[in-house]
Amino acid sequence: MVDVESRTEESPAEDRTTRKAALWATVVAVPVAALVAFGIFSQIVPDAKKAADPVASQPAVVPSAAVEMAAPKLSARQAEVCLAVTSQLPAKVRDLVSRKVSAGPEQNAAYGEPAITVACGGTQPKTCETMDAAGSGCVPMDSELMNMNRVCWYADQQAEVTSFTTMDREVPVTVTVPKQYDQAAQWANEFSDIVVETDKSLAQGVPNGCA
Repeated sequence: MVDVESRTEESPAEDRTTRKAALWATVVAVPVAALVAFGIFSQIVPDAKKAADPVASQPAVVPSAAVEMAAPKLSARQAEVCLAVTSQLPAKVRDLVSRKVSAGPEQNAAYGEPAITVACGGTQPKTCETMDAAGSGCVPMDSELMNMNRVCWYADQQAEVTSFTTMDREVPVTVTVPKQYDQAAQWANEFSDIVVETDKSLAQGVPNGCA
């Protein structure tokens, strides 16, 4: 006699029910596992956005000490004009804040660090009468004058700074720009409109290069 192992056959309905239950178990298990893995991963790796964000730049520290500036004696008319000029100067030029000056706040001003300075008054600049007179304090005859926003400026470029002085105004105004600043002439030009509004142009004696 041959023994035959009997096997209980599952009905098609029971098979479908079993597979559906397994499928739902898988659907639920996968997201749960993913969430657990993400939680562990997020503790190890910092937030991508926070890691990518650059450190906020801090404004440059401006010294509290006053900027050293000379304050030559002014005539009554020069004092009047210079006070008109300085009273119209802004508290900030681009990103440079105004600073205290050591002398003559009614004729001097300074901005930023290193300081860009504005000085009003002094001797009216004159063009040299000959080519050989250069270096005697007059403006060389071959100097290229700059007309910016209706103001004629003479640029005296030195090792550490470039000084821009008005050549066509009743009272001279000088803007000194340290070499650390790019496009020095554009910094001087920041003050052209104020000069036009407060400092009359000369009726005569204006250099030819200012025309």
